[in-house]
Amino acid sequence: MSRTIPDVAPSPLRTLYWPVEPEMARVEQLLREQMRNRHAFVDELVRYGCLLGGKRLRPALLLLIAKAVGPIRQEHLVLAAVVEMIHTATLVHDDVLDEADMRRHLATVNARWDNESSVLLGDYLFTHAFYLASTLESTQACRLIGKATNLVCEGEIRQKGSRANYQLTEAEYLSIISAKTAELCACCGELGALFAGGDAETVEAMAQFGRKLGVAFQIADDLLDVQGDEQATGKSLGTDLEKQKPTLPLIRAMQVASPAARDALLAALEEPASGRRMLLTNLLEELGAIEYTRQTALGFAQEARELLADRLAPSPSRQVLELITDLVVNRSH
Repeated sequence: MSRTIPDVAPSPLRTLYWPVEPEMARVEQLLREQMRNRHAFVDELVRYGCLLGGKRLRPALLLLIAKAVGPIRQEHLVLAAVVEMIHTATLVHDDVLDEADMRRHLATVNARWDNESSVLLGDYLFTHAFYLASTLESTQACRLIGKATNLVCEGEIRQKGSRANYQLTEAEYLSIISAKTAELCACCGELGALFAGGDAETVEAMAQFGRKLGVAFQIADDLLDVQGDEQATGKSLGTDLEKQKPTLPLIRAMQVASPAARDALLAALEEPASGRRMLLTNLLEELGAIEYTRQTALGFAQEARELLADRLAPSPSRQVLELITDLVVNRSH
């Protein structure tokens, strides 16, 4: 017997997407149509997976950039659904890697079912996304999406290889998150502008906008993992520490710490999970690493806004994109 799929309230960020509200509704309908299956258990898994994307940030970016550059076309709607499927697949797989049990106030797929179901669901979403992209007449989108997805996976592998490497540099960290998180946002910017008829300079600028925004988003997310509240975020926190992932707050602290403070940080990382997060947060704050991380995220967000001002004419879509650059770094979830 299949289990009831719960209803989830939309993310507050989604209320900002009003310039493309009709198109977002069509993308949502397309996702509902695509994420169904005639086999009961498959249908239950894919419909549950559809709930986990939450903010729908990537399809919104693609559509908002498209509308700011030129007309939104049918291809944009399909591609918006494709990037959301890919994003959801990465979340499902990430939850297995992190052993997370909550996302968007819901049990993760691995917690609700098991790791096998999660891996298979992620694979299903990846392959179905590429099938859907292949239905477009142009093969260019498939090439761009394939390259971006490969870089996302490469970034995840690089992060896995850097676990417990507390000598990781800030430059190496930024390179990893530029791949694992920001590359798909960059792809959204590129696809939105390209299929709206943007010139080469605009297409490249919108790809860079997406990349800067994605980096800012991930830095803010890493900060939330250290000092956020699980009730507000609706997902498991502290998983970076549990999995010994060196993120910017810790990298910065290690860089500026005295030998004694560095020893204290390393000792705190060995503490039981119940007290580790609070102890580390206090040490990171004392070393100024929390504020440094916040300012770094704000810096990338500012660079993203400058790209919008340089290449896009004033419009409601550009205005919302500018607001999004603020919200992704000033958020509690």
